This record gives sequence, C-alpha cells and structure tokens, in this order.
Amino acid sequence: MFRKQQDNIEAGANEITYTTYESEKTEINFHENDSSTSQEHREENNVKRSMSVRHIQMISLAGTIGTGLFLTSGQNIAAAGPAGALIAYCVVGFMVFCIMTCLGEMATFMPVSGSFYHYATRFVDPSFGFALGWTCWFSSVTIAAEVAAAANIIEYWKIVMPAPAWSTIFMVLLFSINIVGVRIYGEMEYWIALVKILIIIVFIVIAICVTAGGLGGHVIGFSYWSSPGAFANGAVGTVSVFLTGGFSFQGAEIIGITAGEVKNPTKAVPRAIRNTFWRILIFYIATIFLLGMCIPSDYPALTNEDGVTTASFTIVFNLAGIEAGSHVINAIILTSVLSAANSCLYTSSRILLGLSQDGNAPAFFGRINRYGSPYIAVIFSSIIGFVCIFVSIYSASVTFLWFLNITAVSGFIIWAGIAIVHLRFRKAYTHQGRSLSDLPYISFAYPFSGLFASILSILIILGQGYTAFMPFDGVNFVTSYIGIVPFFLCYIIHKIVRRTKVVPLDEVDLDTNRVTKQDREIDEIEERKRTILQRIIDIFA
Repeated sequence: MFRKQQDNIEAGANEITYTTYESEKTEINFHENDSSTSQEHREENNVKRSMSVRHIQMISLAGTIGTGLFLTSGQNIAAAGPAGALIAYCVVGFMVFCIMTCLGEMATFMPVSGSFYHYATRFVDPSFGFALGWTCWFSSVTIAAEVAAAANIIEYWKIVMPAPAWSTIFMVLLFSINIVGVRIYGEMEYWIALVKILIIIVFIVIAICVTAGGLGGHVIGFSYWSSPGAFANGAVGTVSVFLTGGFSFQGAEIIGITAGEVKNPTKAVPRAIRNTFWRILIFYIATIFLLGMCIPSDYPALTNEDGVTTASFTIVFNLAGIEAGSHVINAIILTSVLSAANSCLYTSSRILLGLSQDGNAPAFFGRINRYGSPYIAVIFSSIIGFVCIFVSIYSASVTFLWFLNITAVSGFIIWAGIAIVHLRFRKAYTHQGRSLSDLPYISFAYPFSGLFASILSILIILGQGYTAFMPFDGVNFVTSYIGIVPFFLCYIIHKIVRRTKVVPLDEVDLDTNRVTKQDREIDEIEERKRTILQRIIDIFA
C-alpha cells in the first residue's frame, strides 16, 4: 500500500524533506545539505528542518499557554468552585499526559509533518485519517478564539477601536510571521514562551503572598473554600469544567505536528514529552489551585452576562495592591494570547500541508516558498481567521464563547483519535513480530493510558452539553455539539466516495518514513555535543 521511494542517509545530514504523494502512499526523501539535484523541486515542495531542540522544548513547555489558562481559568472557578476546578484540571491533565506519551511513541518512531492524522490513515483506516485531519484543521478556528480574546483583553484599559479592528491587525501580524518560515516562528515562540514561564512563576509567588497575608492586607488561606464554598453547583459544576478545562490544555499535540521539522526528533520529542508533565503540574494544577485560594468563586469580575471579562491573573495582582503590576500582567497576557494564536496558525497550515501530502486535500496546499513555509496553506488558514473576525462584530465576548465550545469539542475528538491510533499502532507493531526495544520512546502504561484517554475524551464529548437538555435549549444544544459534525461528515463522505476499509494488521506499513539506525546514531552524536549548560537548562526547562 505504501511505496518507499528513497532512504539515502549519510552521517552529517540534517535536512529531511518530504515530497508530495497521493492517496495513502507516503514518499520521503533524505537529502544531503550539499546535494545539487532536484533543487527547484525541493524549494517548491519541501519543508525544512529548521526548528532546533531548544525551540521545541520551550514550545512544548509553554508555547500554547494562552486563553485557556489566562482567561477561562477564572470562569472555571466561578462555574465549579476552587475544589471542583482543581479536580477537573487534575483529571484532564493526567489524560493529556497519557495522550502525549502515546503520540510521542509514534512521533519518535515515525517523525512526519501532520503526524497523528497521517498515522490514522496508515494504521487504522484512510477515512478515519481523513476525518481526523480535517477535524483538526477545523479546530484551527481557535485562531479566532484567541484573537477575539485578545480584543477582549485590550478593553481592560480603554475601548479605542472596535474589537474587529483589533482582530484584523492581529491577524495581519500573525500571517506575516507564519509566511516567512518555521525558523522565525520557532525563535519568536521561544522567547515569548520564556516570558510566559517567568510571569507564571511571578504569579505563583504573588499568589502565595496574597493568600498568606503578605500582600493584600489580610490572611486568606482556605477561607474561600468555606465561604462561598469549595464547590459551586455541586458535581454538575465540576463536570461542566471538564470541557473548558480541556481547552486550557489543548495545543499540547503540537509536539507531534512539529516532529517532522525538528532536527533530531528521537531525542527532542521525548524531552518535550517530559516537559509536558511538569507543564501540567506547575503551570496548570498549581495555578488553578492558587487562583482558587485567592479569588472567591462568586467574585464579580470573573464573569458577567456576556462571558469572560478580566483575566484572573490580573485580578490577583489587583488584590495584591499592585495596580501597576496588573497593567503589566495584562499586557503580557495579551502577548501570550497572541502567541497561542500564532501557534494555532502554524498548526493549521501544517495540517493542510500533511493532508495535501496524503492526497486528502488539494495538492497546491503542499507548495512551499523559499523560506520553507507552506504559504498557500498559511493563506487559506488565515482567510478563515479573517472570516471569523467579522462574526465577532456581534460581540467579541459572545463570539469567544462560541469559538471556545467549537474548538474544545474538536480538540477532544483529536485526543480520542490519537489514543485510538496508538492502540492500533502498538497492536500492529507486536503483531508483526517487532521488538519494543527498537522504539526510540515507549509510552506510559500501555494499553491503559490509551484506553483511559480515549474513553474519557468520548465521555466528555457526549456529556458536556447536558445543560441543553434541562430544559431543552436549541441554541445551547447546537453550540455544545457543533464540533462533532465535521468529523462524522468527513468520515461518512470519504467512506462512501473512496470505499476504504480498515487496514489489516499484516498490511500496516511500519517501515516508510520510520527512523533508521543511522538516524538514531546521528541524533545520539548530536546529543553528546550538547554542552553542560544546555543540560542544566533542560533540568529547569
């Protein structure tokens, strides 16, 4: 089913490029840097491995931290109370870690652009891969969610111009960054992610001081867990946070998407997976815990009738009496949200690139400019962002909540798909008599991690719209479940047109595009070249 075109690898080669292929066929070329053949073809059809180890480490650690953590965390505390929100974040956080280890095992063994839906095509069913890929791209409407949130954040200071005007300016900026290649994107995200990490650390220190009485004038402790209470709206409130809490974690799968553009994926991706664990523990669990201690769940500024108003981090700085600091933190949150939107645009363009290479999207989406960017895919994804901007004319806050629900449901579908694909990958791998020792990275607690992640994701998808039935509300029902529609439409239409079948275990292609022994040796050499300072930074980053 798959045809391997070339596998010419020599020591020192560090540029891996991918050619266009049709239907379910995958073809990959490994070229030397000084190769003079097919130069024009490579410039037009190939992405470059320009993202370094430090880029993917920092992006995996904090690159996608944005709206979910800075804005919706306060809304989640209002909906479920401090204890309810903490429980929901812990459960979803563990599920995300399981998903990342599943994806990491496949991405290190077979690093390709658009990894997980490409794996779905090869390991499960081409129709499943088609539906998962387009659902993933559909979730790129997150760009609009982040941009709408950015316009909402600016209103904290003063309404200078309409929200759609701000959104348009932001989209032009994001488009300009993504059109010039992955190196600029990686470098920019590296430094912005570093700022995010520093501000979260500062927040943790300030929040501890506020709850302990060092700032703000009085000791808070766990008083808000008694009044207004540790839980808001009971178990129903806690369950309601699973979806919006999951939105905070979404984007972690970008590690798999970037695997095809990382110089030494067998070392960089596992390190990024380990970073994900600490990211979840420190940036999400600790943050939501401290927010629940500093801010009561009935605090007026957390939400209003239109949706999210003030970032919860900004509220904590105000409570600490650091008014000037609240302006600084709001500016940094604005930058962080735009950074998350930047990551969304990068992801959506690479998804289109991978879909075109699999024959699941028009071939012109696979065209690459001289900077190594899939420029047509970037343009098309940006257009969707611009279209959604005009929707925000109605209300930036209401629009943000609509986009939040749509993208969150799509995200859970993607997570469930990754877990299912990994279960199938490992089953085919062992069925073909291959040794687990040949895997550069082995997932956590197989098969329980994949089963837990897939089952929980499906339950959240089905149960998150329960409020639409008490009593039945048509608008609420559509808002809650609209994200499911693209997946099933894509799957059914592709199945009818292509008449695909589930790939038999014996026919699952585990050789094309896989890392070779020589690849691992090259990555090992590069790993040994790392300085002591770089290794020390790894411990803290």
